[in-house]
Amino acid sequence: MKENKLLSYIFLTIGAIVAAFALRSLLIPNTILDGGVVGISIIINKLSHLPLGLLVCIINIPFIYVGYKRLGKVFLIRTLYAMILFSIVLELLEFLKPITDEMLLATCFGGAILGIGVGTVIRVGGAIDGTEAVAIVLSKKLNLGVGSIVLIFNLFIYSLAGTLFGLDRALYSILTYFITSKVVDMVSSGLDQTKAALIVTDKGTSLSKEIYKQLGRTCTLLNGRGFISGDKEVLYCVLTRIEIFELKRLVSNLDNSAFISIMDVTDIIGEHIKSSTKKKNYIKTIDYFDK
Repeated sequence: MKENKLLSYIFLTIGAIVAAFALRSLLIPNTILDGGVVGISIIINKLSHLPLGLLVCIINIPFIYVGYKRLGKVFLIRTLYAMILFSIVLELLEFLKPITDEMLLATCFGGAILGIGVGTVIRVGGAIDGTEAVAIVLSKKLNLGVGSIVLIFNLFIYSLAGTLFGLDRALYSILTYFITSKVVDMVSSGLDQTKAALIVTDKGTSLSKEIYKQLGRTCTLLNGRGFISGDKEVLYCVLTRIEIFELKRLVSNLDNSAFISIMDVTDIIGEHIKSSTKKKNYIKTIDYFDK
C-alpha cells in the first residue's frame, strides 16, 4: 500500500500541463469557460487582461486554505505544486495557436482533455481548483451534497458568463462542464462523487479515530473473520472522491497490512454526525471501547 511519491508528482505534473493545454488550445480562445476558480479567473482575465495564471493562484488561496484545514498537509503540498505549475503553464501557452474555432469540437474535446488533466491530479491527491474542497466543508453545514454545491456555484459563474459574453457561450460552457465532470469522475476512479470504503484491519478503533479526526467521517465498526488471517475488524465509511487519497494515506500509515475496497454509492439516506455535542459523545464512545 506504500505509494511511489516520485510517480505521484509525475502524474501531478502531467495532469497540470494537460489541463492548461486544454484551456489555452481549445476553451479560452473560443470563450468557453471552465467552472470554479478557473472560471472566475477567466472572466476577470477577459475583462481586465490581468495574467490568467496569477489570477488562478490569488483566487485559489482561500479555497486551498480551507482544503488544507479539511484534508491535511499532503493535500496542501500537492495542490500548491499542481496549482503553481498549472498557472505557469497557462502563461507559457498564452500565445498558443487555437486548434480549432469550431465551437462544438472545442467544447467536446476541450472538456474531455481538461477532465483527463484534472482527474489525473485528483487521483494522486491534489487539486487544481479548490472549489470542491470548500464544497466538502459546506456540505456538512448546509445538508447539501458536494456535487450540488459545486453545481450551484458553477451555474452562477455560467449565468455571469452568459450576461457578459452571450447566451451561446454560457450554454457551451455548461456543456463543457458536464463533459469535464464525467471524465474527471472516470479518471479519478469512479462514476460517482460519493464513495464507500470497506477497510479490513487489525486496528479498527485507532483507524476510526484518525479518520474522524482528519476527515470528519464516521466509521461503522464490524467484526469479521478471515478464512486464513483469523479475527479482523471491518470499517465501513462513506466519503467523497477527493477524500479517497487521504483515506488511503491514513490507513497506510497506521496499518500497511490493511485491505481497502472502494465502492460507488448511488444514494445516501440519513446523515453524518454534525454537532459538536454528538462529536464529543462519539469520541467518548470509542474511548470507552478502547478501555
